[in-house]
Amino acid sequence: MLTLYSKAKLPTRFGDFTIYAFKMNGEKEEHAVLVRGDVTGRSNVPVRIHSECLTGDVFGSKRCDCRSQLEKSLEILGQKDYGILIYLRQEGRGIGLHNKIKAYSLQEQGLDTVEANLALGLPVDGRDYSFAVEVLKYFNIDKIILMSNNPQKFDFLENNGIEVVDRIPLITTPTPEDQFYLETKKNKMGHQL
Repeated sequence: MLTLYSKAKLPTRFGDFTIYAFKMNGEKEEHAVLVRGDVTGRSNVPVRIHSECLTGDVFGSKRCDCRSQLEKSLEILGQKDYGILIYLRQEGRGIGLHNKIKAYSLQEQGLDTVEANLALGLPVDGRDYSFAVEVLKYFNIDKIILMSNNPQKFDFLENNGIEVVDRIPLITTPTPEDQFYLETKKNKMGHQL
């Protein structure tokens, strides 16, 4: 189900990684996986599953904590002997960039992130973590330490044969621009903030 297209060394300001470009059979999106050290066949591997956020990850938007979580994950992994960051191409919790910008517009009118998605007839969180499961199987990993605040990730992984033995929380300092967003994620989506 998973095709490896290429891999190369990737030195970063967080440490040295190997970057892999994978694609799931039948999908058009390519996904990136950053691997630190030798993870093959290991247990209790630190793993971050991060969904693409163009506005936050690239442009530094203050509307969300995505970039802060990504950077904190890379800092943690950079201090470990081994670990994985799986970067999923599913913008806006799976609704895509143009719908995400529409949701932003509704948020400017007073809706929260959940209400905005629902007003557009979209799922609150439409992400799928099947790719992450396949990547972990590719590296023969069945027990991980998950870097996440999102209980949906834990449930998906556990229901698909990956044991989450521990959690590394990714708590960021709220800003005036993202505080309401973080409260919504906590109160309406069950995120462990």
